[in-house]
Amino acid sequence: MKRFKTGLTMVELLTVVAIMALLIGILLPSVTAVRRAAKEAKQHVQITTIELALTAFKNDYGDYPPSDPCSHNTEVNNYCGAQKLVEALLGRDLLGFNKYSNWSATDPTYYPTEQGALELSLYDRMDPYLELATADVFRLGGLFTNIGVLSDRFVLCDVFHVKKIIVVNQVTGKSTYYNAGTPILYFKANTTGKTIIDIYHYEDNEELIKLGPLKGQPPHFPVGTGQPGSRNNFLEYIIDPKVSTGTLYWPYRPDSYILISAGADGLYGTADDITNF
Repeated sequence: MKRFKTGLTMVELLTVVAIMALLIGILLPSVTAVRRAAKEAKQHVQITTIELALTAFKNDYGDYPPSDPCSHNTEVNNYCGAQKLVEALLGRDLLGFNKYSNWSATDPTYYPTEQGALELSLYDRMDPYLELATADVFRLGGLFTNIGVLSDRFVLCDVFHVKKIIVVNQVTGKSTYYNAGTPILYFKANTTGKTIIDIYHYEDNEELIKLGPLKGQPPHFPVGTGQPGSRNNFLEYIIDPKVSTGTLYWPYRPDSYILISAGADGLYGTADDITNF
């Protein structure tokens, strides 16, 4: 009786492997694109949530929070727009905004030294405008090894988790790993300004941008022909082409504020940024 061999030949096996590799090559970009689209959608939701919170803040206090970086009565750029955004929506110490704040890096209204004054100051607080558990808040010193002149205050980070960081619990000493996104930039419009250079100021977040992306590339707003990280590049980035002309450049949202997420690449000013304009 003649026996027949069973199983795959080498040619058949290689054919199957080639077909599988082809299918993976076709499907993998689609899966990656779906994941990126989902992240971008989540980032748009975060931007919208911040916008709603800022609207509530304005309703309570008559204006949006400032974004100028200087401390009270000084010229030190150590408390930037991104940090003031957190103070307005969550409070300097994440216990709610203090209505007597002077918006400086060393504001004593949050940390009074007199006995019992801290407890009394809590009565001056508003409830946070964002949920702390889902706000993606990180201390700036935990994201960057050298924060320079900036104060070690909190920033809101986007949903593109480009860096894994270690946070040590000061009480228990336990280390926890977190995936952190890039800080969200906040620029408040000067509504009395008559030109783009008067309405929005790159300096409001300049020191934060100088720290560089969490991934380690050099900091910059890579648009136009200006020097990387320059004010000119930032102004080109925020030009609204619908209303600008060859002689008059007008920014997006000249009557409110601008929010900028660096997107999946962690670089401000590139095509994948998520903004509110």
